Amino acid sequence: MNILLLNLHAGSPRHGQQLRPYHLAREWVRAGHRVQVVAASYSHVRDRQPVIGWRVRREMIDGVEYRWMPTPAYAGQGPRRALNLAAFLSGLWRDAPRLARRFAPDAVIASSTVPLDVPVAQRIARLAGARWVHEVHDPWPLVPVEVGGLSPSHPFVRACQWAEDLACREADLVVSVRPRLGEHLAAHGLDLSRLHVIPNGIVADRVARHGQPLQNEALAAWLRRLRGEGRLVVGYAGPHDPASALDVLLDAAIELRHEPVSIVMAGDGSDRERLLARVEAGGLQQVALFPAVPAAQLPAFWREVDIAFVGWRRAPLHRFGLAPTRLLQCMLAARPVVHAIEAGNDLVAEAGCGLTVQPESPAAVAAAVRTLALCSPAQRAALGERGRDHVLQHHAYPVLAQRFADLLAGASPRIALPGPAAT
Repeated sequence: MNILLLNLHAGSPRHGQQLRPYHLAREWVRAGHRVQVVAASYSHVRDRQPVIGWRVRREMIDGVEYRWMPTPAYAGQGPRRALNLAAFLSGLWRDAPRLARRFAPDAVIASSTVPLDVPVAQRIARLAGARWVHEVHDPWPLVPVEVGGLSPSHPFVRACQWAEDLACREADLVVSVRPRLGEHLAAHGLDLSRLHVIPNGIVADRVARHGQPLQNEALAAWLRRLRGEGRLVVGYAGPHDPASALDVLLDAAIELRHEPVSIVMAGDGSDRERLLARVEAGGLQQVALFPAVPAAQLPAFWREVDIAFVGWRRAPLHRFGLAPTRLLQCMLAARPVVHAIEAGNDLVAEAGCGLTVQPESPAAVAAAVRTLALCSPAQRAALGERGRDHVLQHHAYPVLAQRFADLLAGASPRIALPGPAAT
């Protein structure tokens, strides 16, 4: 198959986030498919931007053809970000006949977080007689309303809702990253027989499972000392930001301060300095914060930890379910998990790899740590292995990419109009 994937923010190992399009595309290429990813030349989520000037540039990355659409740089949520989106969409619309004719896609996937690429994906698919797939990362019309505080009547929200409604009514397939979006999408016209859940994935190759040694000697020494003292180590690795609810973990540490439990937190973010000040002011000698651990060294970090903590603040959008990457990383590393969340799904319970507790409850987190502390090392290891097995069976990118490709191969275009690809 020829697979065309449209994603405003798509990244690569050269450029950084978002990497889901890259990992799926790489697996499709390995399976013998041809893939082109069309993305904006500038995205705030990337670490590096492709340098292209103001002409469309194509770049091969691990067998995946990237088509960088020229777009202006921006910062924050101002007018230039709107211009960036407009430049991406207008460039796609202008190039639609050429993409349909020259790339001749068998499937066109609209995968941008903001669903305004839906009409152009429909256009390319119709011109090429291809399957049209809408991939939903978040129920975006609700995101600016419930998170950003915009009115449902705001023109941007109304445009996003119109695009989502169009996809629900007319796309050949709708793929959801979140597992509990069915009721929401059905309310906007989707026949649920066309809905398929392909959740967040994780790289589960040998490097991701074994990794490199820890390069931060202070962190490695601290973990060795805790091991030598026979203390139970609770670990967290990820952003130090408000959404991660790390104050709850520090409050739980206060409840556990007279028990042989230590807590290590590795990461960066807007809350890190404040959390460091809390640890110092509170005299929490059993808690230590370290800089972020590079992805290749995370397996070594998790090997030195007895229990992994992943926590969240309550958020309305969690009702649609989620499978966060930081949780998948803990599970892949075979660590039993204390997961503090209230959501439409419970991945830890599904896998049987730890304990799920109410979010924003230090007492519940402390109680879960005590429960897992009472388990023998062999029992905790068994919990961790269940998590790893679950991730390998349901969230490894080769598995997800094959499921996605099978859907694409089995779908028939609902509407195929004559166009440039037929000439």
